Amino acid sequence: MEFTHFDGSGNAVMVDIGEKAVTRREASAQGEIGVSEECYQKILEGSMKKGDVLSVARIAGIMGAKKTSEIIPLCHVISLTKVAVDFEMIGERKDRNPKKRYIRAVCTVRCEGKTGVEMEALTGVNTALLTIYDMCKAVDKSMEMTDIFLCRKKGGASGDYERAED
Repeated sequence: MEFTHFDGSGNAVMVDIGEKAVTRREASAQGEIGVSEECYQKILEGSMKKGDVLSVARIAGIMGAKKTSEIIPLCHVISLTKVAVDFEMIGERKDRNPKKRYIRAVCTVRCEGKTGVEMEALTGVNTALLTIYDMCKAVDKSMEMTDIFLCRKKGGASGDYERAED
């Protein structure tokens, strides 16, 4: 088996994408954070002491996607053409902790480039969720981040991918 991120001596290397064609690439990732009822209400009302939680988390998610190559060692620097972070206030989920209320974050990233943007979408969604935690930890230290995954990707040599519904 040949590994793409290791050379013949076992050293970690960045994959050479120099010969790859520039194509349009897009990826979306999502994740959820479970918070207490009190925390959920404060986010909804915009009454958290640190400010508008979701607006700050949106900006953080965008920044996280843009900085992916600085924190994931073998990721390429990519010129992103779009980063969007959206939130859905889900509330109670019958299939989860009944004491928690859930917020879903979705990060969609696009570029015209030689390599995909899956890692940027995943980093963006994780950064958004971590920012929610940071802004709300004074009210609820028991928050839980869950179900973080790649939803879909388009473009590139490996083709399109869409996560199947569970």
